[in-house]
Amino acid sequence: MLSSGGIVAAQEGLAAEAGARQLRAGGNAVDAAVATAFALAVTHPPAGNLGGGGFLVLWLPGASPARGRGCLPAGVSSPERSIGRGFAVAVNFREEAPHAATAGMFLRSDGSVDRQRATSSLLSVGVPGSVAGLTLSQRCYGRLPLATVLAPAIALADNGFPVSPALSAALTDAAPRLLADPTACGLFYRTDPQGRPRAPRPGERLRQPLLARTLRRIALDGDRGFSSGPVASALARLMAERGGLITTADLQRYRARLEAPLVRRFRGQTLLTMPPPGGGLTLLQLLALVEPFPLESTGLNSARTLHPLVEAMNLAYRDRNDLLGDPGPASTPLRPLLEEPYIAALRARIDPDRHRPPAALPLRPPLAEGTNTTHLSVADRKGGLVALTTTLNLPFGNAIAVPEAGFLLNNEMDDFTASPGQPNAFGLVQGPANAIAPGRRPLSSMAPTLVFRSDGTPWIATGSPGGSRITTTLAQVLLNRLVHGRNLATSVAAPRVHSQLWPDVLSHEEGLSPDTIRLLETMGHSLRLSPAMGAAHSVEVRLEGGSSAAIDPRRPEGAAAVE
Repeated sequence: MLSSGGIVAAQEGLAAEAGARQLRAGGNAVDAAVATAFALAVTHPPAGNLGGGGFLVLWLPGASPARGRGCLPAGVSSPERSIGRGFAVAVNFREEAPHAATAGMFLRSDGSVDRQRATSSLLSVGVPGSVAGLTLSQRCYGRLPLATVLAPAIALADNGFPVSPALSAALTDAAPRLLADPTACGLFYRTDPQGRPRAPRPGERLRQPLLARTLRRIALDGDRGFSSGPVASALARLMAERGGLITTADLQRYRARLEAPLVRRFRGQTLLTMPPPGGGLTLLQLLALVEPFPLESTGLNSARTLHPLVEAMNLAYRDRNDLLGDPGPASTPLRPLLEEPYIAALRARIDPDRHRPPAALPLRPPLAEGTNTTHLSVADRKGGLVALTTTLNLPFGNAIAVPEAGFLLNNEMDDFTASPGQPNAFGLVQGPANAIAPGRRPLSSMAPTLVFRSDGTPWIATGSPGGSRITTTLAQVLLNRLVHGRNLATSVAAPRVHSQLWPDVLSHEEGLSPDTIRLLETMGHSLRLSPAMGAAHSVEVRLEGGSSAAIDPRRPEGAAAVE
């Protein structure tokens, strides 16, 4: 879709239109992104949320307004980075382990991980960050009043909206989980003539008055409308009554953080993405590993292109799982992981003709010192870009809702390493760098990313849901656009592959040629046909002015709305 002005690409059409309304009212990309995210909390409850967290990367032209708004205290080094004729910053509002969390909180007496506790109990809930991150972003970098930006979400919750076929199907599939919680059942389900709960049918109107009341409190008081007062009390009371850990002190202590985005050149373009605990470092490392390979000559999705890409995926995920977590004083230094001496030594581990299974990989070179998530992308008419990814982790989070507040809670504590060597819900086998500790934020694959042309002008905003497949999805979208020269729509639509070291399987979507599959198998890869991977709704600022959007065909309910 093309527009002479700004454009919003998101998972659901009513939410995308909520963002486009801000652009038409004189708002910028940040206003539009925040309005869309709050609307997704109403219209896309499998992943849109108030009770989860996420990451945002933005670029705006001109000078930053943040210091004048008290976002960057005097004497504190700014995390903003000058790029072209503007500035960029990342916003970290990942969920956080509560003060009472412990490293072994999900372990049984025999040392195994209790998966029910880790994903379906109130112990699985990290301190939510979405409201703090969205309101911080809008206060520091938006143009419009917060009440204006939240007005569409409030109206959608209050007046209701027609349930889409996709949402009806999602609520039907999730019924065994959501119906186990009386509050969640009351939010989303109707009663049939026999008195049994049922999911709303396509076209039926879903009203959420409790969620509307919570959104009004946020519109009036910003983050304090969520972290203190009736909403915080209701959440803390639920935790105390049903064995959770989060307290009102945890909610009031939480802070979204402005951070410097990771910046790296790739094939002459500048990429900005989310630092750890986000997934941007793994994305940049993966792209750096394949940068010298002649991928344009071997061709999109040929065996000779996919083989080094998959081997690079495994090496990048090995570093991710072993070394990365919420950065702290004792963390592994991050910059050497992206420096060319280390990348070159890692790249030398790739056998050009043969797959190396995890057990056969050589030792890591030494370091020098020194499914449920939603993504939206926005471009405004001045070239401002926002890439924003939020999540509850699994679809509908842990399927528990906060009484009298109208929103679901995340189960992001499962993204920590509950026990080194044991996989989480996405099959990731992680290390002690990602261990549970009070106040830490779990490692994530979310990697909202911006791309700038070689002359410094803004170009692309992209990102994706997909759990551990987010990083590999984005790498392929970017390779398709920047290396193979496909347009944005084709770059997003092309068949994808995924490998994450463990399990030792190359997952692929439909669309690879039989010859490519046969050649990969002769190289030693074990292939498995996979359902659709990701939903990389993306936007692009065109050289001739205006913008375009690519809606991922894997999620047909996705939509773009124009200014």
